[in-house]
Amino acid sequence: MVTVRCFASVREALGLSLCTYALERPMSAEAVLAAVAGERLSTLPTRPLVAINMQHGRLESLVHDGDELAFFPPVSGG
Repeated sequence: MVTVRCFASVREALGLSLCTYALERPMSAEAVLAAVAGERLSTLPTRPLVAINMQHGRLESLVHDGDELAFFPPVSGG
């Protein structure tokens, strides 16, 4: 089981801030996001930021059973 946390516009797009997802095997953070988002995947910000167990990660990073996964919108400055 993976705990998935969503913040800011990712949370708004998916309509959830916290959920769990059952893993049958390790999979990429991007695959978990796609599974959780379902049909709402196209409403997400492009290339969201990822944290795995409170450490910066990448969409390609593997997620394992028991991990905590967080998604944030990309940050821009000005």
